[in-house]
Amino acid sequence: MTGAAAAPREWEDDVQAGPGGAMTDEVGVITGPLTLRTVEQEGDSVRFDVQYKDADEWYTLTGSPRPHHGDPDSLHRAALAAVRTGGGAQAPEDGGA
Repeated sequence: MTGAAAAPREWEDDVQAGPGGAMTDEVGVITGPLTLRTVEQEGDSVRFDVQYKDADEWYTLTGSPRPHHGDPDSLHRAALAAVRTGGGAQAPEDGGA
């Protein structure tokens, strides 16, 4: 019997968007208190989704998914920093923010 595939790793944090907010594919810029979710995917990439804090709908952070080059945690932290900065934040290209 083979083992089940491991569940994808996931990071989720609340973040206050900086001036100019975060850019999403579905609705454009969103601002205010947000939640950022980063999910590791097959093929060494991560997907970034954002939502208004405590809302039901999730939106794709523009530029997602991105390759994580073996360090998805750093990429999640870089995405948090980008959203805090605002300016229509998009998915970071690397974790070296």
